[in-house]
Amino acid sequence: MAGEQDSGEDLMRGDLRWGSIPRLVRSAAERYAEREAVVDGRTRITYTELGERVERAAAACIASGVEPGDRVAVWAPNTLDWIVSALGAVSTGAVLVPLNTRFKGTEAAYVLARSRARLLFVTGTFLGTSYVASLRRATAEGSGDGPLPGLPHLEQVVVLADDAPENFRTWKDFLAGGDGVPAAVVRERADAVPAGSASDIVFTSGTTGRPKGAVITHAQTLRCYDVWSELAGLREGDRYLVVNPFFHTFGYKAGIIACLMRGATMVPQPVFNVDTVLANIAAERISVLPGPPTLHQSLLDHPARDRHDLSALRLVVTGAAVVPLQLVERLRSELNIATVLTAYGLSEASGIVTMCRRGDRAEVISATSGRAIPDTEVRVVAPTGAPQPPGEAGEILVRGHHVMQGYFEDPQETKKAITPDGWLRTGDVGVLDGAGNLRITDRIKDMFIVGGFNAYPAEIEQLLGLHPDIADVAVVGVSDARLGEVGKAYAVRRTGSTLTSDDLIAWSRREMANYKVPRAVEFVPELPRNASGKVLKTELRARQGS
Repeated sequence: MAGEQDSGEDLMRGDLRWGSIPRLVRSAAERYAEREAVVDGRTRITYTELGERVERAAAACIASGVEPGDRVAVWAPNTLDWIVSALGAVSTGAVLVPLNTRFKGTEAAYVLARSRARLLFVTGTFLGTSYVASLRRATAEGSGDGPLPGLPHLEQVVVLADDAPENFRTWKDFLAGGDGVPAAVVRERADAVPAGSASDIVFTSGTTGRPKGAVITHAQTLRCYDVWSELAGLREGDRYLVVNPFFHTFGYKAGIIACLMRGATMVPQPVFNVDTVLANIAAERISVLPGPPTLHQSLLDHPARDRHDLSALRLVVTGAAVVPLQLVERLRSELNIATVLTAYGLSEASGIVTMCRRGDRAEVISATSGRAIPDTEVRVVAPTGAPQPPGEAGEILVRGHHVMQGYFEDPQETKKAITPDGWLRTGDVGVLDGAGNLRITDRIKDMFIVGGFNAYPAEIEQLLGLHPDIADVAVVGVSDARLGEVGKAYAVRRTGSTLTSDDLIAWSRREMANYKVPRAVEFVPELPRNASGKVLKTELRARQGS
């Protein structure tokens, strides 16, 4: 078992210092006042202005009937409006439910229904897709009276744009609706938010094939990302390019929340494009660039890299996949980046469990995900539950202040995930070394990572099974030079079907988020199964040599 070894570090208790996210927002507005807070295209606002916008959004939420504990969802890319709408909702005591921008309408509708969200902030058209239209199609069969018949609990949909369909509201009209709410009422509501109340529910898929909502509190969020900011060395005046999606813990909490804590400038980027990243780093003098290894690799390998001034970059934090030693060394030598760190986390543990430390050797950063963060225990256990000695693989268990309160309204799954004495079963397999550094080696839950996004075979199989020509299907992760891993489907056609792999892949692109879509399909007469009927995934992987 490994605990925190860096007791000499000056790590303050974020949950005690701020108490809640709305208080953090107000503190940042007062402390960093005229410092630039957000740069979104041509829009530039200070921390004072950000605080004012968040309070106006909170007033509009109150005017719309949002009560403490209500779930409010945001389905939009990284923009200033995402920041303001999310923080505005949270400032009323509402619980934020971020939706993956890669979701299709059916996937988004499931999370909205499961969380019983009362209010949804949704983008207009993004990457050529109308999110509103996709939701309407997915919920057309319902009989409710709200804006979307299939979602009776969803009372209002606010489109983050200048126009909106009938029964929906524009962002401008929504904000105007709160102008009659006194500032004192907004402040009173924000001050009443308890540190121990839920701040967000992050829906994460699992082996059941259905997303489950990990409930995290204000205190947990603040404490974790005060620690993250300290270990990473984030500081006032940093300029932070947030490429990681806001719907993901890494983008929202290691991005927005961390910047509020330290007075860094947020530069949200809605879509990962290496040309845009290079241009932003140069134009905005970006100093902090977290993201998956694929982001940094594409930056280093870009043929026009040397035509951009990247000299302000000083901090890179990565994770979610194996980090090649050469990548760490190139970031340090070719771009002169002083600090390159790796980390490991999962939504059920507030997004952070272990992290490398500044000054760690390149070999430690590339080969491990670092050591447990303060006040956290990490244990590697055998199938019997007995702790494994250093160097021996086993399931990773985590215990500490950041372990979720449980899955939203799902005590059965919560009981499976958290032991009676508080250990979170991560489903990941890893090895601890003698110094407490953790190396991730495998995934009990069968998950694979596509360009930084967690893909869960059980969920993908469930979606593929909806195709009328599919009788049976299994999905495994296979290696991919660009994305790290991608899905491959082994499918059994129904009798008489002439379905092709191209047909199934094209259908999948219409029905599921892009990262879930299998990149290859192999049709087989039947799937290999053991005596109890379970598909032998190891046998399927062996066919790929993966």
